[in-house]
Amino acid sequence: MKNIPSYIKEHKERFLNELIELLKIPSISADSAYKSDVLKTAEAIKSCLEKAGCDTVEICPTAGYPIVYGKKTIDKNLPTVLVYGHYDVQPPDPLNLWNSPPFEPVIKTTEKHPDGAIFARGACDDKGQMYMHVKAFEIMVKTNQLPCNVKFMIEGEEEVGSANLGDFVKSNRDKLKNDVILISDTGMIANDTPSITTGLRGLSYVEVEVTGPNRDLHSGLYGGAVANPINILTKMIASLHNENNHITIPEFYDKVEELSTEERTEMAKAPFSLENYKKALDIDAVYGEDGFTTNERNSIRPTLDVNGIWGGYIGEGAKTVIPSKAYAKISMRLVPNQDWQEITKLFTAHFESLAPKGVKVKVTPHHGGQGYVTPISSIGYQAASKAYEQTFGKKPIPQRSGGSIPIVSLFEQELESKIILMGFGLDSDAIHSPNEHFGIWNYLKGIETIPYFYKYFTELSK
Repeated sequence: MKNIPSYIKEHKERFLNELIELLKIPSISADSAYKSDVLKTAEAIKSCLEKAGCDTVEICPTAGYPIVYGKKTIDKNLPTVLVYGHYDVQPPDPLNLWNSPPFEPVIKTTEKHPDGAIFARGACDDKGQMYMHVKAFEIMVKTNQLPCNVKFMIEGEEEVGSANLGDFVKSNRDKLKNDVILISDTGMIANDTPSITTGLRGLSYVEVEVTGPNRDLHSGLYGGAVANPINILTKMIASLHNENNHITIPEFYDKVEELSTEERTEMAKAPFSLENYKKALDIDAVYGEDGFTTNERNSIRPTLDVNGIWGGYIGEGAKTVIPSKAYAKISMRLVPNQDWQEITKLFTAHFESLAPKGVKVKVTPHHGGQGYVTPISSIGYQAASKAYEQTFGKKPIPQRSGGSIPIVSLFEQELESKIILMGFGLDSDAIHSPNEHFGIWNYLKGIETIPYFYKYFTELSK
């Protein structure tokens, strides 16, 4: 691979400006008010792939938002890399916690990003990381160094569960046929400590509703005589963990993989400062399941968290009511072997059993996905490892992530190929949070590293 650093240096400002323009579009898939912006982003991705050198690019309709598909075939006898990413973003709320408007990108320096970072919703998750692949592809095409065939599948519903991606994949197996799937929607340990994500947790996401009386009631006239849905809901939620922070749902842990002492010892070799971790979050202590370290709790153990809770009066001043209803959104991060649909059923049965007389409970599943582990012995992992070693000067550490990409296990099942997760973001990049950002160094380093994956994967596939 020749002239990659010089090409990046020459086109650095353009690479940044193109990403900034993409980040200006509020492609919020969860809010129908932004439908036109999501569709506008799909058109923008199509144009970018065409300019980068794809032979064909098309916007493929689904029952929801479209999938942008592109390909370049140089020799049918060579391997094919399928790149997956998403162009939709999370809602930016709460807006008042942003230091700059979420869809007006700005570049600022931070402690972790002294060379500057782009602050905007979607900067790291996933527009910035997805766009690294478009620019890496451009470099290989423009410098005549593309060693194999490439396909792109960029969707617009990842942040709302990829509801229509499964049908698209199942209906287009031949179109999507590949030898390896490459994704950058994860992170790495640090800029001086590269890592490759080898495992993802699964996800079960539900909404619960507790209903008491048929209307809001005066808390003086009815308080103490009628079940208060908020009081009941908080007690039910509190009972989902015991004193050791162990989840109390029956059979929840039955299929949880218990890692060996040797595997846990290897994981512990990753650099980690508990004091820096607490400092970054402005907390004085960590919290979680007894018997496991912080890095184990957020990667190899399942969790249950309340993501939102509401009901009754929350406006300014006082209104003394017993609310008719109370609600909560709850997510469960699952480890490989835990089936998300089975866990959703277990949660539903258990949560309904917790309700006392006087209230009714409704559980609505939203979305979910399976966990995933990729073997470090695969050709894809070896190629990625060599790519990082080439540009970082050191071997990356294999690392399991606490996050979820629900469609990863679907890809392996339907397309029968391994998935390689080459992330370049940092834990401090505030994805899904106010002030999300992505380091300029990381963005450009990803563009530099990705072409070497193609090179080594092609060589190792011979």
